[in-house]
Amino acid sequence: MQDHPGSPTPPPPPIPPGAPVAARPAAPTSPASRLSPTALARVKTLYDRVVGEVAKIYVGQDELVLGTLVALFSSGHVLIESVPGLGKTLFVRVLGRVLGCQFGRIQFTADLMPSDITGAPIFDMKQQEFRFRPGPVFTQLLLADEINRSPAKTHAALLEIMQEYHVTIERTTHKLKRPFLVLATQNPLESEGTYNLPEAQLDRFMFKIIASYPSAEEEVAILKQHGQQQDLDARLASILQTVTSPEEIVEITQLAGGVHIEDRVFDYINKIVRITRDWPQFHLGASPRAGIALVQGSRTLAAFRGRDFVVPDDVADLVLPALRHRVVLTAEAEVEGQTTDDQLRELVRSIEVPRL
Repeated sequence: MQDHPGSPTPPPPPIPPGAPVAARPAAPTSPASRLSPTALARVKTLYDRVVGEVAKIYVGQDELVLGTLVALFSSGHVLIESVPGLGKTLFVRVLGRVLGCQFGRIQFTADLMPSDITGAPIFDMKQQEFRFRPGPVFTQLLLADEINRSPAKTHAALLEIMQEYHVTIERTTHKLKRPFLVLATQNPLESEGTYNLPEAQLDRFMFKIIASYPSAEEEVAILKQHGQQQDLDARLASILQTVTSPEEIVEITQLAGGVHIEDRVFDYINKIVRITRDWPQFHLGASPRAGIALVQGSRTLAAFRGRDFVVPDDVADLVLPALRHRVVLTAEAEVEGQTTDDQLRELVRSIEVPRL
């Protein structure tokens, strides 16, 4: 018999005793952050102390300092593009002393071989056997100076180590100490005698940071501070304090991974990365690795800023360093004098910012 319109709905039949009852779906809940207030305060305090100690010796270059620390605590690496004489070696030395990490430097040249980086087995006359002699890559903070002056096989050796965190020689694997951060530099002005890094290898770097000349006030402070004939090692030992350790850096890196990201922020990051592949001025768009870099970096940046959740501003602040080396302008855009940074800024402005 059909029900007439407007007739009351009959009540459901009673459930027999002992019959199975379907579980009622639970109300949706937002995932709680794994980062406790105590751990969050610990991360922010450590970041503030590191920045304060670095500023005692290294003047200015705030973007370089922030980007390097975000990459370090996100298990990433940094490519620095700058002219000579801006204190990149000094910065890595200062950072190594403040963090309590080992520091190493490799000057890349055209005749540099992969074994000059990784090390090689040598014959021990006393033991009458070969033993492995570690190369300069066995450190924790490595400055790869002018990386584009070496051929591709040398690049490949270093970039494999950056990805795998170990060296394999004669079928024997030698692990690197953690943390391990590579700061690679290249000079944008000189092209003679250089080997451009392919896009596939550039993608291995988490950030590309462009270090520019200091302001007038900063340059005066540099002249006053470093214009004296003093031993640099003695100055670093007397002025700087070691505020952390490699073990704590690894622990803080794991803690930063507990910063919460809303689904809407994940969608925001995904839109930024995907739109680069269809942007008219880009010949090559960003890979999914760019999105991973934005996710990891924004988590660390949010923790540095004292928050246990990521906001869109954290993502937007990292778009340029995370994407500028992963996209390629078209020939027409280059002829018109457009820059990658300008196009990325316009791209970000075209995407609706999610409300949290």
